[in-house]
Amino acid sequence: EVPLETLRKNIGMVPQDTFLFSDTIVQNILFGVEETSMEKVNGAAETAQLRSNVEEFAEKYDTIIGERGITLSGGQKQRLAIARAVIREPKILILDDALSSVDTHTEDEILSRLKLLMKDRTCLIVSHRIQTVKYADLIITLKDGEIIERGTHDELVERGGVYALMYQRQLLEEEMEGI
Repeated sequence: EVPLETLRKNIGMVPQDTFLFSDTIVQNILFGVEETSMEKVNGAAETAQLRSNVEEFAEKYDTIIGERGITLSGGQKQRLAIARAVIREPKILILDDALSSVDTHTEDEILSRLKLLMKDRTCLIVSHRIQTVKYADLIITLKDGEIIERGTHDELVERGGVYALMYQRQLLEEEMEGI
């Protein structure tokens, strides 16, 4: 019953495989946005932890990124797509494994900024990394398209189910990487 235009204006979506245009960084961030300021562009880039990278480019926001963003790393592409979604100030933000190509420190920074931005809004995060969803109000574990567990991080770890096993496995992997 919601008009498609209204729906599109209120949802920001960042898929795992982003689509970028052979245009400038700023035009990729502003795609679909009618009016805004460079202050908001900078804010969106900061939220996405992209601003420092942009400042390193000779042409800054006017840098042309090439076909599908060929000049950017995987993490930079994902962060550019996050900035594109964030600048729209959506009521609903969907991140579909959108942090898989960024390191854990950058991921933590992005998530802490998104938490402030999305206060009193809805954010759906799809991820296989526990660290990404750990602080969510509600975590839903799926298997073969079916919900098998739901709860907070602490509740799911305490239950000892699939989520807890994934968490333990990821903790062990992190410890092994540190050796």
